[in-house]
Amino acid sequence: MHKNTEQPFKSGFISIIGRPNVGKSTLLNSIMGEKLVITANKPQTTRNAIRCIHTDADSQMVFIDTPGMHKPKNKLGDFMLKSAEDTISDVDVVLFLVEPEDRIGPGDQYILDKLAGSRTPVILIINKIDTVPKEELLKTIAAYQDYTFLDSIIPVSAWNGDGVQELLAAIKKHLEPGPMYFPPDMVVDQSERFIVGELIREKVLHLLKDEVPHGVAVEVTKMKAREDKNIVDIDATIFCERKTHKGILIGKQGSMLKKIGTYARKDIEFFLKTPVNLQLWVKVRADWREKTYDLKDLGYTE
Repeated sequence: MHKNTEQPFKSGFISIIGRPNVGKSTLLNSIMGEKLVITANKPQTTRNAIRCIHTDADSQMVFIDTPGMHKPKNKLGDFMLKSAEDTISDVDVVLFLVEPEDRIGPGDQYILDKLAGSRTPVILIINKIDTVPKEELLKTIAAYQDYTFLDSIIPVSAWNGDGVQELLAAIKKHLEPGPMYFPPDMVVDQSERFIVGELIREKVLHLLKDEVPHGVAVEVTKMKAREDKNIVDIDATIFCERKTHKGILIGKQGSMLKKIGTYARKDIEFFLKTPVNLQLWVKVRADWREKTYDLKDLGYTE
């Protein structure tokens, strides 16, 4: 008689947490093999907890990309911090992402203290290993070795994919047999309209500096395919908090808004796999990050 050697299907939810700007979204895009989450070299790029679904022959991993954990400066910051902290106890595995440094800074220590009392398995990921010599990496590993609640330490480069397969194997060891929560061809649980808005906001983050990008929200007001042509018409409004910010977003003779639209349209067309007619407007919504009604209206709700 032959023994049944078939492994049971495993599934679970995995939260990616860390300080702002350590590469959480870049890591998730690397795991997924495509760009599903916006990235920028600025803190607070991710505002909502976004779920991406990685399915293979014997498992389904639902990754939750969370906002960077930091001390809030406004009500939007409060929402972002709560969004990140709430995932810790609600998932099967936590991935704690840090950078290669020879000591643990206050931001990472804050997160370690939050994780210390959790029963959820924690994998420490040291990102950006392609940017430092091996000696620096070893110092980082040594700095975290006394934290016995860390189940494993895995060095990766989210930028070039080094260590990602080892990370997936480590996650799978912690998952229990379970159902397929999402269809096998589904890769993200957000709507196309949400992702289009995020792609537009990403261009603002890339093209503008200082406080302007942090005070920007995007609302997609129209997204409709034409019946007679293979094209999607999209209207979106970029909200900012100051009249001066509006002028910067529009630019001289509309030059900045045109640039935002050009770059965003290319990514949106790649995402939707169809030509796009994108129309952008800029409106002032004073101090929206401090107003509960505005936060809910723009999609930042619990």
